[in-house]
Amino acid sequence: MTGKNKDVALPTRRTVCQALAFTPLAAPFLSLLLADRARAEAARYPAKPVRFILPFGAGGVADVTSRLTAEKLGEKLGQRFVVENQPGAGGINAMRSVINAAPDGYTLGLITNGAAISVPLFRSLPYDPVKDLTFISGLGLFDLVFVVNTDSKLRTLQDFLAAAREKPGKLNVGTINIGSTQNLGAELFKSDAKLDFQIVPYRGSPEIIVGLLRNDVDVMIDFYAAVRAPLQDGKIRALAVSTAQRSSVLPDIPTVQEAGVAGYEVTSWNGMAGPPATPREVVETLNKTLREILSSPDVKKQYADVGIEAKASSPEELEKRLRDDIAKWTKVIERANIPKQ
Repeated sequence: MTGKNKDVALPTRRTVCQALAFTPLAAPFLSLLLADRARAEAARYPAKPVRFILPFGAGGVADVTSRLTAEKLGEKLGQRFVVENQPGAGGINAMRSVINAAPDGYTLGLITNGAAISVPLFRSLPYDPVKDLTFISGLGLFDLVFVVNTDSKLRTLQDFLAAAREKPGKLNVGTINIGSTQNLGAELFKSDAKLDFQIVPYRGSPEIIVGLLRNDVDVMIDFYAAVRAPLQDGKIRALAVSTAQRSSVLPDIPTVQEAGVAGYEVTSWNGMAGPPATPREVVETLNKTLREILSSPDVKKQYADVGIEAKASSPEELEKRLRDDIAKWTKVIERANIPKQ
């Protein structure tokens, strides 16, 4: 055509979007476009390296097992899962880094029962771990071990119970710092067993072991990884484990419940979570892959070597475990009159 009727170019998608930006239809249309794009990106997940943030320093049990898990995820999904250590502040900094990240699956975090303890232990938190996370899967379960000096006259946990009842307030139990799982596990034991003994907080596990070997401490309560070497060397003996059923790591050691303390159970745990609104497709991909990894005999053995039972879970099971532990440790902290931090 010529004159006033010139050829007119067809509008591009960009032009349509720009035009719609000035109409009432803009918001729902653009929302649909963004939702379609998010679904397409989730279906390709992961298309780039993934950060896995830990609330602990390098070299510990959580770090070692997390790096193993990250390596296996990378092998299965074809992208690097990079472990990033952010210790300190009771895990708050690491948690905030996860919660404030883009909800695209490229920033994940290690969540532990420490997150449950932090809710009643701190005066205030800048987040709600139940509401502000997307739960992906459990990673592992581990229990506390009650140990004594090999030369101790306490041959069983029943011996300790009897001695504590005979001499109220005279025996002592060593744990790491106040508010730790180990320390609260001792407080729960004291309450459930209706005993009177002293709980002595130490700076770290090696100091408690020294105290135990010097007979300054009657019983030590800690995780298997902390006492594995002296146990294997025969310097200390295990009396009991804190789980409801016998530990797969120490199957010959009775539980606290078997010793006569009904209902006592402390099971520590690790899990994986992401920011709020992480796409369901990403969660399903990670959960399915973690189930494969954590059921591998090789991974199970490497976890067990440091006292952890490798165990995946559904997102809902992980959330329930967190909720249940918040309620549990809130009661223990209040009963023990532990001041808020």
